[in-house]
Amino acid sequence: MLFENRAAIVTGGARGIGRAIAEELARLGAGVVIMDPGTSKDGATAEGATPAEEAAEAIKAAGGAAIVAAESVSDHDACARTVALCKESFGSVDILINNAGVLRPKMIWNMPVESWDVVVDTHLRGQYSMIHHAAQHMRQQRWGRIVNMGSEAWRGTVGGANYGAAKGGVFSLTRAMARELGKYGVTANTVCPAAATRLTLDESVKEGFRKRLEAGLVTQERYDAVINMGGPEHIIPLVSYLCSEAAANVNGQAFRAEAGRVGIYNDPEIKASLVKAGKEVFTLDELSALVPSALLQGYVNPAPAESE
Repeated sequence: MLFENRAAIVTGGARGIGRAIAEELARLGAGVVIMDPGTSKDGATAEGATPAEEAAEAIKAAGGAAIVAAESVSDHDACARTVALCKESFGSVDILINNAGVLRPKMIWNMPVESWDVVVDTHLRGQYSMIHHAAQHMRQQRWGRIVNMGSEAWRGTVGGANYGAAKGGVFSLTRAMARELGKYGVTANTVCPAAATRLTLDESVKEGFRKRLEAGLVTQERYDAVINMGGPEHIIPLVSYLCSEAAANVNGQAFRAEAGRVGIYNDPEIKASLVKAGKEVFTLDELSALVPSALLQGYVNPAPAESE
């Protein structure tokens, strides 16, 4: 089988995309650690390990191997314990799927600092903590696959600056890890999924997008894409590919996966420049004239000021 004798950790693996990935990796031969404390969508309410245990039992009933780590990625020491559990139980730490996530949407002027911290700690610091501990084993064995879950929100969002900022950090973290770990045979890539789960498409999310559509903050095309997105089954083939030997030279990339489409994002780059002869200092008048005409051709303000 594709992942025979491999061991994988899937954070947030009890439900949704994480569970689908955990089940697929197990079906393909990997021993799987499902790291999930069982919390509510906003991370505030502990539901216990039951969802993770149910996922593990389903994997074992299908002939796979799975164990549970009822721990939170926001706890740095818990991440160390989970990595050690994987090593002790399956003999190695080969695949890390950083999928755990929470949502606490608010407009920035209404967002309490606690909501910022919880979301960033889970999505960004949690991925750092898991990689920090797992990379020590992967580097030593000179083989590893890291898949970090990103989001379209990294390109800009409304009512979720904490989430968008954390996911922007994930893209940068992935690129850094690709450069730090690549020479040891460890790859790191980002997958930006669009799939209907309890986190991404419950009734509150649908209502929020309806309000944004009515306010002109999203296009009809974007609204339709969100409301009609497919399920996690459209995400797992790309993740499985990135974890395989076939993707050994795919590193530091950011992919988009959704129903019927897999895409790749451009690398960040400078698309146009103004150059001053002799490296002289630009004047304010020069920039006022040249920036709109030379650097901002075709630019459209995403949120122009409303007239009173």
